[in-house]
Amino acid sequence: MEENELIEKITKEILSKLEKMKFTEGADKSSTSGKNTPEGSITPEELAGYLDHTLLKPGATEEQFTKLCDEALQYHFKSVCVNSSWVPFVAKKLRGSSVKVCSVIGFPLGEMDTRSKAFEARNALANGAHELDMVINTSALKSGNLKLVEEDIRAIKRVCRNNTIMKVIIETSLLTDTEKILACEISKKAGADFVKTSTGFTGSGATVEDVALMRRVVGSKMGVKASGGIRDFKTAIAMIKAGATRIGAGASVAIVTGGPASGSY
Repeated sequence: MEENELIEKITKEILSKLEKMKFTEGADKSSTSGKNTPEGSITPEELAGYLDHTLLKPGATEEQFTKLCDEALQYHFKSVCVNSSWVPFVAKKLRGSSVKVCSVIGFPLGEMDTRSKAFEARNALANGAHELDMVINTSALKSGNLKLVEEDIRAIKRVCRNNTIMKVIIETSLLTDTEKILACEISKKAGADFVKTSTGFTGSGATVEDVALMRRVVGSKMGVKASGGIRDFKTAIAMIKAGATRIGAGASVAIVTGGPASGSY
């Protein structure tokens, strides 16, 4: 069977499966989303445990990264997420705390050579990262080169330690629903721990619809991270209700306090 025929076959099978799941989604929601969380049943303090406090924009200063870490410690966010060059600085600031260090890999385009991504991942872990958020090779996916997409993810997985959390950013705003499904299936097959919606740098960010689709594809055992454009408590809760088990945001403080959303990626 040619590769294009195989892709079409896999896609039809997944779409058929998802169509059947729509009829039982209400009954199965608690098991497929991992969380069945009505708005109001989760407190801001509990929500903080879902949040990766994020600063990825170019030109950010040491003072801003110090503030990022101080806020993460104050509000007990899940992690601080930064570009790999800032991992040593952040790891030192957070040493001895429960807040994890998360490094993006191949950010924000994901188009570099696989070996370059693996090198960056290895260095990030050596410098103190506990979690890696890698960007998928979108061009390869859209060209139908699924073998390259999978090997790109597996290369980062091989670098990971037993306790490393690896998330795959599939950049939903650039993909069709069929491509989103394929990206999730490949990430799952390659051993990723999470699929993640967006870098926040390309097109629109996370949507409830995309989070729900990703959750249905990966099932209950993988994580789904919603990121990009989440700037308030209500939106974060909507993402969790749709199936997100992690939220990436620069506006984490505003999300848990109800204050102005001054943070950004």
